[in-house]
Amino acid sequence: MTFFHLFLLAAIQGITEFLPVSSSGHLILLPALTPMEDQGLVLDVAVHVGTLFAVTLYFWRDVRMALLGIPDLLRGRIETQGTWLALCLAIATVPVVIAGLVLHLTGAMEMMRSVALIGWMMIIFGLVIWVFDRQSPETRTIRNWGLKDAVILGLWQAVALIPGTSRSGACIAGARALGFARHDAARISMLMSIPTIIASGVLLGGDAVARMDMAALRDGAIAAALSFVAALAALAFMMRLLRTVSFTPYVIYRIILGVVLLWVAYT
Repeated sequence: MTFFHLFLLAAIQGITEFLPVSSSGHLILLPALTPMEDQGLVLDVAVHVGTLFAVTLYFWRDVRMALLGIPDLLRGRIETQGTWLALCLAIATVPVVIAGLVLHLTGAMEMMRSVALIGWMMIIFGLVIWVFDRQSPETRTIRNWGLKDAVILGLWQAVALIPGTSRSGACIAGARALGFARHDAARISMLMSIPTIIASGVLLGGDAVARMDMAALRDGAIAAALSFVAALAALAFMMRLLRTVSFTPYVIYRIILGVVLLWVAYT
């Protein structure tokens, strides 16, 4: 695969993974709307590994706190903020793991790789994000994150398996609906992505390793490094922007792209 193709793939994944615009939808559109070949499973896993390292580094303080809380959680002792964060993240990951496993085993995920479906979900969930962001109060922070919230956001995250929905967008919309401030809603969404990406990597990693040769290993390493840089830059940009700007610019982008995709799909 050419360096330009790897660069484009990594940039799309890295930038869109954490912005509320659907990385999976954009990755499906790349081979669907261009002459470029489908990147395949190996590169899908590779670019996700890059984004995993990026979000872990950016939120290292929270990640470290959750990791240190795991031993106490395994012993059934929930006494620290780190232990509570680890528990909430674990609970929030369960729905998407179950839904992802069902879609993977039934082959339903492949059936949803449709330009028309992505277009509709871009518009629908763009409006969902806009409504909840405009109408919900900003009265809660991540310190108020409870088990009920974790279950609800886990269900939002499972819905985001539909291409075009956006995992980060769905989680942010759900968190805003629960009254979390914009910055904290995004922070919760980003932290939820870590166990979700790990679970996805475990699910797909076995197949990817089985198909890997030296050329694929080289391409995967390049794509992972590039997606790491792109994701880190996108994360820093969005988290800084959210201190002063709402999610409306992303909503506008989603609606414009959705309309274009529906025009392409139906004409």
